[in-house]
Amino acid sequence: MKISLSWLGDYLKTTQTAEQLAETLTRSGIEVKSIVSHGAAIPKVVAAQILESSQHPDADRLRVCKVDDGSGAPRQIVCGAKNYKVGDKILLALPGAALPGGVKIKVGKLRGVESEGMMCSSKELGLGEGVDGLHILPPETMIGTELGALFPADDILELEITPNRPDWLGYLGVAREASVFGAGEFSEHSVELPATIEDKNVTTITAHNACPFYSIRRIDGITMNPSPSWLVQRLAVMDARSINLVVDLANYVMFETAQPLHAFDADKIQGALNVRFAREEEKLEALDGKIYQLRPSDLVIADDQGVQALAGIIGGMKSGVTEKTTSILLESAVFDLATVAASLRFHGINTEGGYRFERGNRAGTLEASARVAALLAELAGGIVSENLFIAGHFPEPLQIELRGDQVRQLLGAEITDQQIDGYLKKLGLIKKESAWFIPSWRPDLLRSVDLIEEVSRVHGIEAIKSRYMAFPAPSSKEDQAYDQMMMLRRRLAAGGFFEARTGTLVAKEVANEKNIALRNPMGEQQAVLRTSLLPGLKKVLQHNLHQGISSARLFELGKIYQQSEAPDCEEKFSLALMTTGAAVPMSWRSDSQRSLDLYDLKGMIDQLVPGKINYQSWEEPLPPGMSLMLSVFCDTHRLGYVGLLHPSAARELMLTGQEHPVAVAELDVAMLCNVIEQEEWNKGGVLTRFPAMVRDIALIVDKSVAYASLEKVLLSSQEELLRSVTPFDIFTDPSGEKIAVDKKSVALSLKFQHDERTLTAQEVGETCERLIALLEKSLHVEIRK
Repeated sequence: MKISLSWLGDYLKTTQTAEQLAETLTRSGIEVKSIVSHGAAIPKVVAAQILESSQHPDADRLRVCKVDDGSGAPRQIVCGAKNYKVGDKILLALPGAALPGGVKIKVGKLRGVESEGMMCSSKELGLGEGVDGLHILPPETMIGTELGALFPADDILELEITPNRPDWLGYLGVAREASVFGAGEFSEHSVELPATIEDKNVTTITAHNACPFYSIRRIDGITMNPSPSWLVQRLAVMDARSINLVVDLANYVMFETAQPLHAFDADKIQGALNVRFAREEEKLEALDGKIYQLRPSDLVIADDQGVQALAGIIGGMKSGVTEKTTSILLESAVFDLATVAASLRFHGINTEGGYRFERGNRAGTLEASARVAALLAELAGGIVSENLFIAGHFPEPLQIELRGDQVRQLLGAEITDQQIDGYLKKLGLIKKESAWFIPSWRPDLLRSVDLIEEVSRVHGIEAIKSRYMAFPAPSSKEDQAYDQMMMLRRRLAAGGFFEARTGTLVAKEVANEKNIALRNPMGEQQAVLRTSLLPGLKKVLQHNLHQGISSARLFELGKIYQQSEAPDCEEKFSLALMTTGAAVPMSWRSDSQRSLDLYDLKGMIDQLVPGKINYQSWEEPLPPGMSLMLSVFCDTHRLGYVGLLHPSAARELMLTGQEHPVAVAELDVAMLCNVIEQEEWNKGGVLTRFPAMVRDIALIVDKSVAYASLEKVLLSSQEELLRSVTPFDIFTDPSGEKIAVDKKSVALSLKFQHDERTLTAQEVGETCERLIALLEKSLHVEIRK
């Protein structure tokens, strides 16, 4: 939808610029896509009058004209247009004029006859489509007036209209909305509505559901004068081509009010106009020159001869208004939007009237008809009938009850009843007692909440202060536990693990003496409460392996249940992890492929609480199905265990030919969270720009000394420069030739780095010597030479 700022000024007294108006409309809810300056100020294009016109001696389609451009000497112009007569005033491009599109005018010969310029059409001057042929100026135009004075500059706003606001498809609707939001004072042309009568000899409605109201106004004695230039110019703004005076005025009022209208040539209509559905095999030769095969669901306007128009969309060629028309029947109606929309889609027609009707428009049906009638009486000498012939009944205005308390409660703002009434009256609503009567141009207002939304728009959403609907509760232990478990999930997901969810009820076959049986189970598969997450996680792993995945990293964080003092049971959160398959996808870059193993899973557990996890030997008998287990400690707190499934148990989960170890772990979540300080969850590492230095040492220690003991001594040394300890070789000699049988050699790589400077070899060497001395004192190690 395009809006001319100068045209809008007929209905909105405003001092706002195009940019300011665009901001106002945006605040009201109308999106402004663009602002384009319109008009023409082309030098050497002036108003001229045709003095003579004769046939070109050597061209049947050209004529030689003499025109007066106000210079005192007539000019000879060769022209091919046909829509002018001697005495008409036109736009003349003089030699030296540069027209849009790069056309430069100069004196030249056309088929041997000299031409001293060019008489122009609207399109050639960038004034819109206009009529076919020359742009004819009003008779009162002064000869010699420059183009810029005839067509002053104007700003065009292109609007994006939402489907629920058909009133915004007319200048009156946009002006009314802009006025509500402070752009200026709204006014509209006053029209006198005629008396209405029902006469079945003039019009009837058969399809009442698709057309609740239909009206016809007869206008006789029309003189089909050329459309005045102001009318042609305004239609050009809307990209509408001038047809003739009657059609142009009907289109003009449609753009003004958003109410589509149609004019039938009264002399071509036989009998009453009936609004009905099309019959089988009926066709319509439309004004666009096409013939449409109609469906029984198409709403049409028909007389005794047959179909004369596709209702709300396009008229028929047989009853179309032409230059010879002297009497018309002016239609203004309300059509069902769904019916019009269906016909538009099926027949592939796109018209301005159909575009408005399919959005439910019923704005100013009577007023628009009266406005066109008044303009035809003024510009065409039309004799307008005193009565308006109608069929059906105009829809009664909707009434909506609204209380001020409803508005204040829903918006949460202290808006007085007087403010509410003022806002809604600005929008054109009428209040009677406690009910609001909805105007015909607002079909989108159906419920009280719609009115509350209107109040919020006019009051200003930005003026409604945000506030709490309830008081925030202080953080509880449950909140902190939830946050910690979510952080666990995020860290595991960052490590490539996928979360699984399994049921808390399991089958009897996986039960043991610690399981808690249900008194009334729903079935054998849901008979007892689980005491471990691993049985359910095994089934998830088995399902995924059987679906063909090559690698699996799974975890589940959920509740388990253990026996307590009868008849109670204890529930707590547990974290189970399970890995198997290829450590990296198969690639053409390498033939070797490593399986995920116990160390991969230990590395993931280490990342949950960096620097605090340690492992100790499993002191109890191994449970069935396990081949290796280690106890997992965080400082001195036992969290759970990590281990490997027995190969036979692992093979039960895999397809034939799959041979990978299955590493599992189960940890106590509450214990894990208790040993982690809150700030450590969000603590991030710092990337330094200074290089690291690495030193390798080989130590001889007793076989009974675990690597964890070496790492603990080194990392707890509080040496500022030591960043990490990595074992890269463990050696034993059963023969006792190189080292004692009860000893082992452990090779460590020590990484040193500082965040703010580059290290020297001397300070790294001194740090290394202090660490070795600490190991010798604590664990009685020897340096292997």
